[in-house]
Amino acid sequence: MKFGPLGRSGLIVSRVCLGGNSWGAKGRRGWGKFDEDEARLYFRRALDAGFTFFDTADTYNFGRSEEIVGATLLKMARRDEIVISTKVGIRMSEGQNDQGTGRKHLMASVDAQLKRLGTDHIDLYQVHRLDPHTPIEETMYSLDTLVRSGKVRYIGGSTMPAYKFAQMIEVARHRGWARPVAMQNLYNLIQREEEREMNRLCAEEGVGLIPYSPLARGFLAGNRTREGGGETERSRNDVVVKAGTYRDCDWQVADTVARIASRRGVKPTQVALAWLLAKPGMASPIIGATRPDQLDDAAAATALVLEPAEIAELEKPYVWRAPDA
Repeated sequence: MKFGPLGRSGLIVSRVCLGGNSWGAKGRRGWGKFDEDEARLYFRRALDAGFTFFDTADTYNFGRSEEIVGATLLKMARRDEIVISTKVGIRMSEGQNDQGTGRKHLMASVDAQLKRLGTDHIDLYQVHRLDPHTPIEETMYSLDTLVRSGKVRYIGGSTMPAYKFAQMIEVARHRGWARPVAMQNLYNLIQREEEREMNRLCAEEGVGLIPYSPLARGFLAGNRTREGGGETERSRNDVVVKAGTYRDCDWQVADTVARIASRRGVKPTQVALAWLLAKPGMASPIIGATRPDQLDDAAAATALVLEPAEIAELEKPYVWRAPDA
């Protein structure tokens, strides 16, 4: 595993982050395996592979993901040796204020999340989704308050329009408040639309990219078929993405990934991750591993350097989507 700074900050993270959407999902979906017993072995393997960066969210399995981190991972490593990232903003209950990025919800949420995590601070606290009702000034002032209180070390954002993230950055700069150091967006070899605006904004502002779904929900691992399903439990049980979701050019990209992996004697997942790691501003793609061996493969990908010709070969089949697609 290699390591590097998170954007223009002093926070050092492993160059691949481990994501927690499946932690605590046992019984909820076919590919969501991990509860506490399995998690201990899983996190032990991750720590041994060099992972120091772990991402979750309050909404992941209704808080269960955060609870598992607190009950297992945070008891297996020194707190100052790992970086815990979590997110806030998506509705958590039917309560009118149990959602969004208003001051009331943010202040209540961080205390609940710290309790679930079993720690006194969160290293990276991200706006999971901005709500349409709260002024950016209120959100940024509240996040700055959390940083000044010591409950949060750094802040970031997740999926949103680039102009909204620019507003967050500018309001923080103008007011002298804590500014975002990370953006968690959807970015991979078959989803490159963020290169138009968001990635450029982040590169100019020193914001580290920590994209989710770097393997396109496992598609770039080369284990899905054009007819549907595939070799893994996730490919067989993923109700969000079916075979018809993918475009012809996406399959061409996947074939190219597999071809380069074969030439290099590595796995397709490693090629897909190496492509991301070569991009400007890239800090740490967030993988959703469900098997221990996937952790070792991801760590090894940080040492794989693609040639410019290979990068061009990977990017050639891509067809840009219409701006509103």
